[in-house]
Amino acid sequence: MAVGIFAGIPVRDCKSAVEWYTRLLGAGPSFRPHEAEAVWRLAEDRYVYVVEDAARAGGGVCLIWVDDPEAEVDRIAVRGLRPVDREQHGDVGKWVFRDPDGNETGIGGELAP
Repeated sequence: MAVGIFAGIPVRDCKSAVEWYTRLLGAGPSFRPHEAEAVWRLAEDRYVYVVEDAARAGGGVCLIWVDDPEAEVDRIAVRGLRPVDREQHGDVGKWVFRDPDGNETGIGGELAP
């Protein structure tokens, strides 16, 4: 079975969310279906998007799994964002970022030995 994902994050203001997620993800959106939605392609068949939906904004939770999470968090820091929390579960680490609406995006993966 092939696996893909199209994960949505509700935000109050799409324009400001695009600015924040561009800093988090290191690039602008891959495409914009309309003014109230922006989509980033993370890998083949794996997407994350923000959608303007003030009633649901702030309740999103997602984790982006990467090969070298510590290096990714360092790259994000250069773009001006810092994690608000860090978790470790055995050999897996997770750094938690919160957008201005309070949505949580984790950057995680296996830690180097």
